[in-house]
Amino acid sequence: MDHNVIKRVIFDQIEVIKNAEIIERDYTFEKNINYILVGLRRAGKSTLLYKIARELVDDVCDWSQIVYVNFEDDRLLGFNVDDFDDIVETAYELADSKDVYFFFDEIQIVDGWEHFARRMADQKKRVYITGSNAKMLSSEMLKVLGGRYLAKMIMPFSFNEVLDYKHLAHDEAALLTTSKLGKIRKKCSEYIQSGGFPESQDMINKREYIKSIYEKVLLGDIVEREQIKNKAALRLMVKKIAETVMHEISFNTLAGNVKATGVKTSTDSMIEYTSYAENAYLIFRNHNFVSKFAEKESIPRFYFYDNGLLSLFLVDKESALLENAVAIHLRRKYDQEVYYYKSKQTGIDIDFYLPDEGWAIQVAYSLDDAVDREMKSLITFSKKNEGVKRLTIVTKDEERIIKDSDIEVEVIPIHKFLLL
Repeated sequence: MDHNVIKRVIFDQIEVIKNAEIIERDYTFEKNINYILVGLRRAGKSTLLYKIARELVDDVCDWSQIVYVNFEDDRLLGFNVDDFDDIVETAYELADSKDVYFFFDEIQIVDGWEHFARRMADQKKRVYITGSNAKMLSSEMLKVLGGRYLAKMIMPFSFNEVLDYKHLAHDEAALLTTSKLGKIRKKCSEYIQSGGFPESQDMINKREYIKSIYEKVLLGDIVEREQIKNKAALRLMVKKIAETVMHEISFNTLAGNVKATGVKTSTDSMIEYTSYAENAYLIFRNHNFVSKFAEKESIPRFYFYDNGLLSLFLVDKESALLENAVAIHLRRKYDQEVYYYKSKQTGIDIDFYLPDEGWAIQVAYSLDDAVDREMKSLITFSKKNEGVKRLTIVTKDEERIIKDSDIEVEVIPIHKFLLL
């Protein structure tokens, strides 16, 4: 690479960092630790790196020691793994032999990046990395990196972060104050419809912005990266998954739904395409806790990492958006230790089950017509599972305690649940 090009990239990025609006997030970072931040595009990974860089300048270094390279910069087209040394050489030229703090944004674009990252860590360099592909945390990559980096998954704003960003109080006092509660509930309705992408929060036309993110993820992170030729099948697959949120779906059924539109595909293609969509942090899956291994893998329930993305495909399906918001919240707090529980033998169907917490959760937009059904599943489930400690029904607005003999079920509105 031309060293002058690399210098311009670094200097231009420093100006971006200096002028960026830093949004406080619910993430903390240890000092003197190398990090890999992964997650959906536009979830805020870069802004977190900006914050770290500015804190380093405030505490221990000057701007000449900050080297930030975004590999999506068009001036770096054609960059390959052999060019990393050019960045290091340029960095020490600029820093005049001082310690350098390296920031590499969207590094997964460069094939073989993990070997360079390991070498940098072995040389005791301070390195921060971001990427938009879960393959960066695959067993193969982690084996190469050998525990030299801590990984954090960065998701779009939580509801708590949205309220903080909008400077809306959401403590216990605010939840008991009529005027403040009204603002919280209004913001929650917006969050359920439009999701938590940080840059969309002040936009009037959020949908167009979210659609642009979806197209970038679909065409850039999936089609281009995975070299998919059957783009029509991929698009239809994502649409069909959106339409089946709240329900399990087999890959055979998914393939059949796509083929019913006249587009050729196969079950194997659906298995591959869903894994690509998961790697791009577009969707995630929950498994049935009571299924055998083969069924666990072949009949999941899919959810989207952001409600704004899901809403692109749905019309008048508030119940699906409500359940997806619950799924995201649980994924954020409990990672992959979240299941659904569906038994043909007992007829029990639980939307979310957290075995380590002993917590069973049902989601119902309203209990007007569903209270008997939801209560029956929860009560039966509780009686057949000794480890169950907490039973919850999440609704749009309703709140109360329902008791049946010695079993207690809490009914909680979505705005309170998302703040738990």
